Amino acid sequence: MKEKEKRILFSGTIMIAAFVLWTVLIQTVDVQPVGQKRTNVGFATLNSWFHKLTGVHMTIYTITDWLGLVPVFVCMLFGGFGLNQLIQRKSMKRVDHDIILLGVYYVIVIAGYLIFEKIPINYRPILIEGRLESSYPSSTTLLVLSVMPTLIFQVSRRVENIIFRKRVNRAAILYSVCMVIGRLVSGVHWFTDIVGAVLLSSGLFCNYIGIVMLCDKDKK
Repeated sequence: MKEKEKRILFSGTIMIAAFVLWTVLIQTVDVQPVGQKRTNVGFATLNSWFHKLTGVHMTIYTITDWLGLVPVFVCMLFGGFGLNQLIQRKSMKRVDHDIILLGVYYVIVIAGYLIFEKIPINYRPILIEGRLESSYPSSTTLLVLSVMPTLIFQVSRRVENIIFRKRVNRAAILYSVCMVIGRLVSGVHWFTDIVGAVLLSSGLFCNYIGIVMLCDKDKK
């Protein structure tokens, strides 16, 4: 294994380990019943302070919710791209390995989202339509930061037009930053929910590109 691929995979592993540790800490450090309906929240002092600092902005929440469809569209775009390759080449083995791995990666991201929906670590600091909803990790942040970097990665691999690549990269980065900030200040998540999503998405993405790069070496 080359040093570059090893460093990327190691970074991904460290990020996922940090996410696991962060999840444990959230359930054990400064846990207080400060949530809606007296639900327990870890890092309660920090989370309460940040929530009071930002307040609740439902307009920003609604906007970021709708904009959360962008990474869904990106997933569908690459799904269609892979399906087109499968139809044209008539064999799964002939579909580009990075596209197959991308499909597996998206499935893992969705599985992570579903798992935490079923096993709530934190509930939102506000009620949504009168109901408690799982809040950890922030699903929108997880989706955005898991999918948008793959758009940058794939465009960089497949598009020769440098100007187009730069425009896509800048748009994807700007969109991602705005979405994370939007979810932070909207007041619908605890601060620690956002941090958890950043750690998990970073770890998953690093492992994806590390494995793709290893497969690239094998193909050569």
